[in-house]
Amino acid sequence: MNYAHDLISTRPEIRFGKPCIVGTRIAVQDILAWLASGMTNAEILEDFPELTLAHIQAALAFAANIEQRTRQLAA
Repeated sequence: MNYAHDLISTRPEIRFGKPCIVGTRIAVQDILAWLASGMTNAEILEDFPELTLAHIQAALAFAANIEQRTRQLAA
């Protein structure tokens, strides 16, 4: 999953530091929301030609990495 880090960056001056696709203002959160709303990869790529399938996969890998590091705290 290291490739995700090459395609995603966080910069305070872009989208308030949200993780974004390098060279764009498209946040990982945006891609995840589009997928969750039912958009297909093809639809996202058609609507946002600056993205590639690798960008979508990197966003998913980035989210999976964060989820993997999340621990459930005992109540």
